[in-house]
Amino acid sequence: MSTQSRRALLFNTIYGLGGLTLAAHMPGGGIFATPALADTLLDPLAPKQPHFPPKVKSVIWLHMDGAPSTLDLYDYKPDLIKLAGQEAPPSFLQGIKTSTQGGVGKLFATNRTWKQYGESGAWFSDLLPNLAQHADKIAFIKSSTTIGATHDISILKLNTGDLNPGRPSLGAWVTYALGSANLDLPAYVVLYSGKKEPSGGSVNWSSGFLPAVYQGTAFRPGNSPILHLDYPELIALAEQRDDLDLLKRLNEQRAALHPEDTELQARIRSYELAYRMEATAPEAVDLSKETGATKTLYGLDEAESKDYGTTLLRARRLVERNVRFIQVVSGPLQVPPSDEPINWDAHQDLDKNHGVHAKAVDKPIAGLLADLKSRGLLDSTLVVWTSEFGRTSYGQSGNGRDHNPWGYTQWLAGGGIKAGMTFGETDEIGLQSAGRKVDTYDLHATVLQLLGLDHLKTIYLRAGRSERPTIVFGEVVKELLA
Repeated sequence: MSTQSRRALLFNTIYGLGGLTLAAHMPGGGIFATPALADTLLDPLAPKQPHFPPKVKSVIWLHMDGAPSTLDLYDYKPDLIKLAGQEAPPSFLQGIKTSTQGGVGKLFATNRTWKQYGESGAWFSDLLPNLAQHADKIAFIKSSTTIGATHDISILKLNTGDLNPGRPSLGAWVTYALGSANLDLPAYVVLYSGKKEPSGGSVNWSSGFLPAVYQGTAFRPGNSPILHLDYPELIALAEQRDDLDLLKRLNEQRAALHPEDTELQARIRSYELAYRMEATAPEAVDLSKETGATKTLYGLDEAESKDYGTTLLRARRLVERNVRFIQVVSGPLQVPPSDEPINWDAHQDLDKNHGVHAKAVDKPIAGLLADLKSRGLLDSTLVVWTSEFGRTSYGQSGNGRDHNPWGYTQWLAGGGIKAGMTFGETDEIGLQSAGRKVDTYDLHATVLQLLGLDHLKTIYLRAGRSERPTIVFGEVVKELLA
């Protein structure tokens, strides 16, 4: 079968009449937006036009794994401090299911001191002294809510919008809608600190029902974050290129017979990307040429913040190289007296837990914001600080907090954001969101909006159904937009 006939077959099979009808709703006018239609179809990562001019080009998505207590970081509640040690007033418990773990304990206040920072007067606790210096770069969402109160389920919703595996992650949707801005690196990269893969695993950066080429590529921690990237021993570059060309031709012949097999198509592209990455990726993640001042800015000279700081410095280098979506997951840490590293999940000994974890991330995140700003990248980058849920106002185990999906804080910084503002609030004890709530779908819709994408017009046709990143939900939080 000739190359041209394979292209025609691929076009007719994938799109058909339904796809042609749908095309007008897709980013940039759909499949007819590109002159070289067949070449674009064979290159699913070719750059695509957004629906409207974007405010940012890249996203750095900071997931605090385990769910920190934003009551002890950003959400200052004098009434909670006054009422500490008392039973939670029944009026604050109305409308919620509270038996997520151990029932409802007495109201609990940790030993924090609070100050307002910047012209915005944003509140920060003493756990985040470095990030507090950037208060006027941040837009807070203090009425965040989600569904579910178990980590893996709520993490899945945070990343994919659904409680069950199978839907694409937000990064996969962004890659599908916009393509790649640097074909020598993955368009969607996952970074994590710690010694093991994040909770929930790769389902949280999956392409779901989208073609497999749009899934995230995980870079592991350490000095060699990309596996199997070295040149093959005893094989010259010309020989390697010949081998890959033969493999590509064989795979393309097979793919022409099975155009519905997106895994095979993704494998073909992955071989080519891996070949290009042999030259480009080592430099992208190599920190040896960063100045001592930059490394200090990210906390690489301090044992507590070195690992996470290294991860965020790599995130900045990837943004410089036009990687579109970088998903960063904080890793577990040793918190005495525990023998096993644990994440932010502080059901007990919250002061110890958060003291260790805040020390690990505070300086690196502050360094990231400062570094992006100094390099002129903050205006074209969106930084999102988030978690799967928050933690309760009442205590658990005497000195910890339970899971709280009813009201917690997230924040945004960067291009297109109305910096220095706060949207929404929780009640007087910080348990439930008051007024308009911001769900995961709303956060996703807002991020897509800043990338130039209308979440309701970002569509993928599956079995005759028009699928969207936010399903049929979600509302852009326009108040956050500059």
